[in-house]
Amino acid sequence: MYPKNGKVIFHVDMNSFYASVEMAHDPTLKGKPLAIAGNPEERRGIIVTCSYEARKFGVKTTMPLWEAKKLCPTLIVMTPNFDRYRAASTAMFELLRQFSDLVEPVSIDEGYMDITESKELGSPPAIAELIQKRIFDELNLPCSIGIAPNKFLAKTASDMKKPMGITILRKRDVPTVLWPLDVEEMHGVGKKTAEKLKSLGLQTIGDLAAANEIQLKALLGINGVRLKERANGIDKRQVNPDSVYDFKSIGNSTTLPKDTTNQRELITVFDRLSEQVTSRMSRKQVVATVLGITIRYKSRQTITRSQKLENPIARKSEIFEVAKQLFNRNWDGNPVRLLGITATGLQEVEEAVKQLDLFTYEKEAEKEPLLNTMSKLKDKYGKNIIGTASSRVNQKRPLNIDGGTDTSFNKDFLQGDKPNSTDS
Repeated sequence: MYPKNGKVIFHVDMNSFYASVEMAHDPTLKGKPLAIAGNPEERRGIIVTCSYEARKFGVKTTMPLWEAKKLCPTLIVMTPNFDRYRAASTAMFELLRQFSDLVEPVSIDEGYMDITESKELGSPPAIAELIQKRIFDELNLPCSIGIAPNKFLAKTASDMKKPMGITILRKRDVPTVLWPLDVEEMHGVGKKTAEKLKSLGLQTIGDLAAANEIQLKALLGINGVRLKERANGIDKRQVNPDSVYDFKSIGNSTTLPKDTTNQRELITVFDRLSEQVTSRMSRKQVVATVLGITIRYKSRQTITRSQKLENPIARKSEIFEVAKQLFNRNWDGNPVRLLGITATGLQEVEEAVKQLDLFTYEKEAEKEPLLNTMSKLKDKYGKNIIGTASSRVNQKRPLNIDGGTDTSFNKDFLQGDKPNSTDS
């Protein structure tokens, strides 16, 4: 069961995660049609996830709440409890790490494991069964597990049997199992990409596997070549626990309770969004060099505007001020439906270099003796010997003795306001 030169990769996918967590919290919900949705009064009445009992009535993710209730009059509707979901996710990933050091979370409810070096724990199917049983027994949560030689096939396998499925998908199975399927059913191919592929006559995954690489690259860029490789069962990506720290932007947006042209109300929304973005940046210990805003009008027209900053920023007051200026310059006065703030060009605080201007130089110069002393201490004892109070509070685990940070699970979807989730 363990190849001599290859890998054994698991994809662990929690089933109907938000609904399952609520059922684990309140067992009286088990066996009933349950949906997790936003507040319909605030126009967020969209199904986020639902139990398998609700799905039997035709209830689906992203379906408007009114439509779901029409299909299932007995539907129980609950608003999301993200703190509860984050706690369950943390416990799940901690359990997975008991079987392998190579665990890569990809969202709040799914992750990859490389168990190639876990031979002493048993065969891959035996390990998968044990993981599935322990998650269910200890957390009262169901999951499906895909077993394969790479990430793509493992992800594909975990989708094949839900809930509580364990599926093995080998590369030699690709021609018979995957190639006959419609290209839109392939993991990584969305509706728009499928339409483009079908414009070339590529109807099935098998068609994509045999497609002309030059045509694919002209149509989809490097992603076209990558999709062809996946269609042939090829995926060279490694399971990387540290990728959990990779991020390119931090942003928050909100749909307003009602369309409004009241400038004071809109500025107040930006004040709240600035606080949320600042909090998340603080947890990640990063600063932003570019700040952008999103404005969506009543007509659904959406514009984004950004500004490259002279100096990196991280304080709420700075983020709010830039966002407010961008809004005042770009708002056309029409009713607004949604607002958002996104910080990009992120840099770690330790690496950020401030371009001092005439007005900040004097203040920074006053700090120079202290900064020099801190620098010497960090050189001697490690960069984490000194930090801000907030950085210590946000630190979940002690630092390694060599000064490197612990690789405990710290992805934004566990710490932000609204975790990402794939409904499954």
